[in-house]
Amino acid sequence: MADSFLFNVAESVLGKLGSLALKQFSLAWGLESDLEKIKDNLKVIKAVLLDAEQQRSQNPRIEVWLENLKEVLYDAEDVVDEFECEALRRQVVKSGNTTRKVRRLFSSSNPLAFRFRMGHKLKQIRERVTEIAALKSDFGLTEQIFDRHVIHREREMTHSFIDASNVIGREQARDNVIETLLRSVDGENVSIIPIVGIGGIGKTTLAKLVYNDQRIATHFELKLWVCVSDVFELDKVIIKILDSASTGQRYTDMGIDQLQRTLREALNGKKYLLILDDVWSEDPRKWGELKTLLMGGANGSKIVVTTRSQRVAKIMGTVSALNLSLLSLQDCLSLFSKCAFKGQQEKQNPNLKRIGEEIVRKCKGVPLAVITLGSLLYSVTDEREWEFIRDNEIWKLEQKEDDIFAALRLSYEHLPSYLKRCFAYCSIFPKDYEMDDIELVYLWIANGLVQSSNENQELEDFGLRYFKALCSRCFFQDFAEYGGSVGCKMHDLIHDLALSVSINECSMVRTSTQQIPKSVRQISFPYPQSLPNDLPESLQNLDRVQTIWSINERREGISSEVFIKKCVSRFQYMRVLDLTFSGFEVLPTSIGDLKHLKYLSLYGNGLIRRLPNSICELQSLQVLLLGRCWSLEELPKDIKYMINLRWLWITTNQKYLPTGGIGCLKSLRFLFIGWCDNLEYLFEDMQGLKMLRRLFVCFRRSLTSLPQNIKCLMALETLCIDECENLDLAMEEGENNQFPTQFSLQKLELRNLPKLLEFPQWLIQGSTNNLKVMRIGECDNLRELPECLQNMASLQELRITDYPKLNNN
Repeated sequence: MADSFLFNVAESVLGKLGSLALKQFSLAWGLESDLEKIKDNLKVIKAVLLDAEQQRSQNPRIEVWLENLKEVLYDAEDVVDEFECEALRRQVVKSGNTTRKVRRLFSSSNPLAFRFRMGHKLKQIRERVTEIAALKSDFGLTEQIFDRHVIHREREMTHSFIDASNVIGREQARDNVIETLLRSVDGENVSIIPIVGIGGIGKTTLAKLVYNDQRIATHFELKLWVCVSDVFELDKVIIKILDSASTGQRYTDMGIDQLQRTLREALNGKKYLLILDDVWSEDPRKWGELKTLLMGGANGSKIVVTTRSQRVAKIMGTVSALNLSLLSLQDCLSLFSKCAFKGQQEKQNPNLKRIGEEIVRKCKGVPLAVITLGSLLYSVTDEREWEFIRDNEIWKLEQKEDDIFAALRLSYEHLPSYLKRCFAYCSIFPKDYEMDDIELVYLWIANGLVQSSNENQELEDFGLRYFKALCSRCFFQDFAEYGGSVGCKMHDLIHDLALSVSINECSMVRTSTQQIPKSVRQISFPYPQSLPNDLPESLQNLDRVQTIWSINERREGISSEVFIKKCVSRFQYMRVLDLTFSGFEVLPTSIGDLKHLKYLSLYGNGLIRRLPNSICELQSLQVLLLGRCWSLEELPKDIKYMINLRWLWITTNQKYLPTGGIGCLKSLRFLFIGWCDNLEYLFEDMQGLKMLRRLFVCFRRSLTSLPQNIKCLMALETLCIDECENLDLAMEEGENNQFPTQFSLQKLELRNLPKLLEFPQWLIQGSTNNLKVMRIGECDNLRELPECLQNMASLQELRITDYPKLNNN
């Protein structure tokens, strides 16, 4: 292993042991000696970790030693976090405007007991670390330098749309498929064309090339794209097809009969093209049920199926399957050059070209392997780095003829250790899950996977750099940008890689799961609706779970209140509790006991009406997602005491948001306010959000104006306003204006604002030299744009759509 996963954990713990809170407590309680001994021993252990990692497979005693080390490191993190939680609690209690009631709410039941307990825990950590450090000499471990052969570089993130010029060697296959799609087939309303090939060979890429071809766009009335993946359940596939066919309508609450009727109506008499991507099920009965529903299209409708299975192709196809071949060596070399070489680098260094050809031969004609390793070596000029990839021992591992896992594993092994942990964490998501960059970054932050080396830079910025680094190395794909955020997915083989490297850290729990390693800290439930009231037996031996994540592709979450209550009771060290699309009505008041919790999502829970005020005791909480909680009557009254919140997303039935609430959350960086049909006014103390970077206001029918002090959001970079049909953005200007614009936007998006007649100058008053992206759409009554637009040298994208009044002037 070029860069130790465990090394990053040790480095992270050492950083946390130097935290201000821990220093203050240790000085006050006489624990400085214990703290220094822990740090000194960890530094000694860290120096030999690379050697230990390299020997672990040959020496079972070293394997046990490393597991014991990992356990004590995680326990040390928990202890440091407890000190941080206590420091935050005391900060709230000591605040000048705290009432007697709130002092009682947040006061520690017994400060002396806390001091004794934490002092004892710290001494235990010291003893365990000392014992582990003493054992290292038994193994003859030597000190080694880390990050050797780890390639550090960053490249611009790619985009989601398939550019035909970037796809090599598939022109003939594309034309063959298109020819079949345009050809009429006698006696068949709907024809089914299978594309078959091994994983990573480019089946989905070929389907996208076909799907986006102009010849196809003009031939079919309706185009639909569905990723089926390994779960072929009729209702779920129907919902995906309907989602692809329409916008906005909810299908998840429909029964199977209503779903079938709706699908028939959507396709009836229409000439459609349907892509069923990544089909695994070899059950002819399941396909027969779906096929019956798809036969109502107009004559000439076509279905393209991509699969690895010849049996699937035989069951589903009505014409001969296209068996996608391996790329030729010449095509692989061309593809590798596109990914690996920058500018004239290939011509300038013939040795790199020669080594690259030897690497490409090991990829066996599989495009994903070529792209992954090419991206890994992008702009690297040191020949030794190329030779290290070419000669790596991983190539010698036993593998099947068409197996590309070695190439993917190589790319993982050459990640810096901090990126390895972030990548491994992604295994909690199900296959084909669409991740969001901000969601992912905050999940990493909550679990301590993002460390700032510069106190002047935000954790969010470091996390986004991690995300972009993984994108540039092709660990993520299918990018889609919306509202300032970037969505993406993982190729299923990359997802398999994440599962393999996180087997002792993360686990997907199904009803059939019998046993989970005790070392597992992150668990997800791919079928949350089937969870029992009691904790599954497989979870009974776990007590240090940090993440509980639950959502499936049908947007179903956990519905059992008893199950949630038991999770809250048992897993006191949780950092992440994601209950997205859950179906319960009451969140237990014991939620306030999760003092380590940093990420809580109730997004999409349409039943919950009130939140317990104990939620405001979560001083460590950084993320609270209440979007699309349609029934939520109001926000907790003491929300102002959630002093660590950095991302808040709300949907509420309130008519106004009171002052002294959200406006007091000085740590807030991201604020999303959406689907609040009754909301007429925002909070008037918005100027308190001095760190706010992104503000999203959307789907609010009753909102008529924004508060004047929105102009005081000095750190605001992105403003997105959408679907606010009664919102007037005009504000008073001139000498009497109390609030001159103080922010400097980088991105501005205005959509579906019928009351917008003239462009509000105050929005870009201070952004002339910083605004990079401006998008205006569906503002039917907009008559003019600001004159200063033509002088904005920083503007990189200006997109204006659907502007009938503007067009006529």
